[in-house]
Amino acid sequence: MFLNQTTHWLTQAFEKVYGLTTDPKQLLLSPTKKEFEGDFTIVVFPFVKELKISPEAIGEAIGTFMKENDADIIDFNVVKGFLNMTYSDDFWIRIAKNIPIGSYGTFPKNGKKVMVEFSSPNTNKPLHLGHIRNILLGWSCTKIFEANGYEVIKTQIINDRGIAICKSMLAWKIFANGNTPSSTSIKGDHFVGEYYVRFEKEFKLEYEGFQYTDMGIAVFEKNKKEGQDFDSFFKEYKNTYFNTYSQLGAEAKQMLLDWEAGDPNTIELWKQMNQWVYSGFDTTYNTLGVTFDKVYYESDTYLLGKDAVQYGLTKNVFYKKEDESIWVDLTDVGMDHKIVQRSDGTSVYMTQDLGTAMMRYKDFQVDNMVYTVADEQDYHFQVLFEILKRLGEPYADGLYHLSYGMVELPQGKMKSREGTVVDADDLIAEVIAEAQNNTIERGEVAEMSIEEQNATVKKIGLGALKYFMIKVQPKKRMIFDPKESVDLQGQTGPYIQNAYVRIKSILRKNDSTASNFDKYLSLQPQEKVLMQLVMEYPNVISQACKDYDPSSVANFAYSLAKEFHKFYHDVRILGAESEEAKSFRLHLCNIISDILQRSMATLGIEMPERM
Repeated sequence: MFLNQTTHWLTQAFEKVYGLTTDPKQLLLSPTKKEFEGDFTIVVFPFVKELKISPEAIGEAIGTFMKENDADIIDFNVVKGFLNMTYSDDFWIRIAKNIPIGSYGTFPKNGKKVMVEFSSPNTNKPLHLGHIRNILLGWSCTKIFEANGYEVIKTQIINDRGIAICKSMLAWKIFANGNTPSSTSIKGDHFVGEYYVRFEKEFKLEYEGFQYTDMGIAVFEKNKKEGQDFDSFFKEYKNTYFNTYSQLGAEAKQMLLDWEAGDPNTIELWKQMNQWVYSGFDTTYNTLGVTFDKVYYESDTYLLGKDAVQYGLTKNVFYKKEDESIWVDLTDVGMDHKIVQRSDGTSVYMTQDLGTAMMRYKDFQVDNMVYTVADEQDYHFQVLFEILKRLGEPYADGLYHLSYGMVELPQGKMKSREGTVVDADDLIAEVIAEAQNNTIERGEVAEMSIEEQNATVKKIGLGALKYFMIKVQPKKRMIFDPKESVDLQGQTGPYIQNAYVRIKSILRKNDSTASNFDKYLSLQPQEKVLMQLVMEYPNVISQACKDYDPSSVANFAYSLAKEFHKFYHDVRILGAESEEAKSFRLHLCNIISDILQRSMATLGIEMPERM
């Protein structure tokens, strides 16, 4: 936006000097590298082949034209194929005046609608560490889409049915003695999760006992593979045992059948336990500042998709085997044959996802659907999207799988329900506790009331958690370190929050009316660096949307905060050498605080006024 005049004169330069018509998109300007003199650079290598002239010669000719014709360019230099241009102070002053504080980096409504699915947990256990990354990525994508002018529908589909849910229900029925979250003062999702764990514990004991019975030994002798020992056999046989011999397994499967048959007592228990879980989920979502516009439930959607399967058969998208099962052949696009309906007519997950996508489009007529799901489901979504495309769905070209890698902790697990899963609430509490310890050590909130202290610590803790999770490119695996996340000196949320707090402190101390800075004509190098970053912000927001990558916004915010901290240490602001300099620097501080606040808000991070 602010370099349009430069781009105009560059197109004129190539036309006047070489008779070459250029596409403005070819003329990419970027901030000049710090080791070279200049403000913005254009690479001329792409024109060497067509012009058959050395890059140095092209750079000199174009630079000379720009200096003579573009009033903003006061000097230039050429380093190989890089034309580095230096801009006038008047250019920077003009840019600073035209930054629309409060709306900068927000694009007009584009008339498009996008649905983002994220979280989508099961109701047999609490949210865990993996859900945290999922939730934060999905939420920040919704905020980035909104900044780019989209209407956004935030959604999740909750897996509230199936054998795992029945395991929790059965364990509660057998072992709870009527206890509830209220009677035990345990958060609802944790409460239900404990009964899922209890089922697994009791089943393990039952299975271990079976192995040494006469029947267990007979099963081993009859079914073992050649050379297979007792332990390895029963490690593999666990699922078969559950479905064939287990008393607990039989009762859980019967409960599932009762649920599917609509048995009133089973349905009542199912609704009650799910409600406990939803209440627990909502508490965690509220802590994270996350909301949903529409929640879908698998109990409502698991039969969807059968009509789509029949439609696909008539269109020869699917084919039927002799056993009446229905498949799709995707070998022509490098995938395999995929079942979409079993021989007994029941759905598979793919069938359900086809129906759910169609229902969502019917509900909202979206242009795009984004699925925030871990990378272990990459192939599933490749298949789903290809099938929807072959079915001719109008939104099929607007589907995207926001795939992300696993997140782990550096020192094992802080707290685990089953020895394998880190609980989301425990993680949140751990990071807030780390923030509390750091804040107490620094003593910078001592003058606040207890309520203000708690609110500030929560913002710092959650800011640390969210930033640390989001700053890593989604497809990469990551290690989350609670202690490192709250470090005020590293690439962390609190480091960026601290830059914002510093600016707010400066602005509070300024008791004079700002004067005009039109005549401030001796900008410091650090001021230009900050202005260059300011100019990049809209492009960062735009590109983050195109790439579905909130980490680019997180890393931009860090770069801006880092440069501000340097500026704060090296350049006088309130004690500036002139009123014009002071006025400009206060205005620059105001711009930067706005961009820091806005960029962090797209990540779901609140900024404290003091810390």
